[in-house]
Amino acid sequence: MDQSNNRASRNTETRATAKRPNRWAPSQLLPDVNPEDGYALRWIRLSTLNVDDPINISAKLREGWEPVKASDHPEAFVSSSPDTRFPDSIQVGGLMLCKIPQEFMEQRDEYYHTQANAQMQSVDNNFMRESDPRMPVFNERRTKVTFGKGN
Repeated sequence: MDQSNNRASRNTETRATAKRPNRWAPSQLLPDVNPEDGYALRWIRLSTLNVDDPINISAKLREGWEPVKASDHPEAFVSSSPDTRFPDSIQVGGLMLCKIPQEFMEQRDEYYHTQANAQMQSVDNNFMRESDPRMPVFNERRTKVTFGKGN
């Protein structure tokens, strides 16, 4: 008896037929947006608990953030409120998607890195000022990595 005739053809064994059924999952709070080349994207607060926060949004706009147009990102479609200050923007729950040129973000990161280093230097100087040669204060911020010896 020839058993090769009883087997199913390989054409019927595809990933599509072996795919698991889809499962329900809760929706994401913020839509996924395709990144734009040369820009950093961030959600900026417009309001909290339906109370507008004009100080925050104006500070962000002065920093260089600009609202992302909904027409530029149809994949993030969200129904918008008609009474908004930014009519063609992507807004979700008091947040608005904004963009800034990547070089601004690098300059911003460098600025805050310099600020943090200056603060640490100030703390170190203040701490070491209390040191006495007879009983020095130990202040070591360097770490050393050593590897164990195999036996």
